[in-house]
Amino acid sequence: MVSHSDNTGLAVVTGAFGFTGRHIAQKLLDSGRAVRTLTGRPHLFGTVQDPFHGKVETVPLNFRDSVLLAKSLEGVDTLYNTYWVRFSSGEVTFDQAVENSRILVNAAVEAGVKRLVHISITNPSEDSNLPYFRGKALVERAIRESNLSHAIIRPALVFGEGDILLNNIAWALRRFPFFPVAGDGHYSAQPVYVGDLADLSVSSSESPDNMTVDAVGPETYTFDELVYLLEQSVGSRAKIAHMPLPLALSLSRIVGYFVRDIVLTREEIDGLAGNLLVSAEPPRGATKLSDWLADHGSFLGQNYASELDRHYRTHGRGLLGN
Repeated sequence: MVSHSDNTGLAVVTGAFGFTGRHIAQKLLDSGRAVRTLTGRPHLFGTVQDPFHGKVETVPLNFRDSVLLAKSLEGVDTLYNTYWVRFSSGEVTFDQAVENSRILVNAAVEAGVKRLVHISITNPSEDSNLPYFRGKALVERAIRESNLSHAIIRPALVFGEGDILLNNIAWALRRFPFFPVAGDGHYSAQPVYVGDLADLSVSSSESPDNMTVDAVGPETYTFDELVYLLEQSVGSRAKIAHMPLPLALSLSRIVGYFVRDIVLTREEIDGLAGNLLVSAEPPRGATKLSDWLADHGSFLGQNYASELDRHYRTHGRGLLGN
């Protein structure tokens, strides 16, 4: 197998204008790599919303044209794939996301991509009754069956500048007198810093070996503890209110109506309650959420971050990528 220790050629990141992809692309730029992004938001290139100020070549990510997709991957050393969807909405479904991912993997094989680094999720399973985790497992299988040299990185709950989930919990804690928690709140998560995830993703491209590794941080929190930590960090006095799952979902839908977004889904709660965002492996991230919040908590949740606006509403983003 070819060694990737001198991997300094062209790198492609799907969704470099998104959350995880942006940090991976910036890490690559900082190391002197040439970077191209395949994105559903090519209109951001060169605008004030372009985080790279025109330094990342921008190509539309269109799963409907497999020939053009393969052409966009020609001459690429490493493909970093962050494409996925958080939930089904309208034409955007998990089944479509799995098929899109297979199209991308096949295009990488056709183009002769040397290595694929794929961002998955902790505890995926083809037997899961949760489409998010089942779909991730199906994509992993497609990668292994492709015979591409690959690294599959499985992060848990990812935090950092630009994330949606923790930001919106903080937003709610700033604005409401209580915060609804489904069930007893004793289910756990191991948050990993997005910068540590980017470091792991880039370093894994340098290995000659196929690998599948979890990416979690050094701290484990129950959901109650996580909400309390965020509450302290943003200076909130909101009370944690435990309630049955249907009631918690109903309240999230009411908030979602006013912010024009899907705030939370039943499957996301089931994933948390099933302790699917923890790992039995040693932590590979060094940054503690508690330390990060000490520096950034005063800014977190100042504004609501809409999942639908960011990934679904414009240019078919949920189908095309970030």
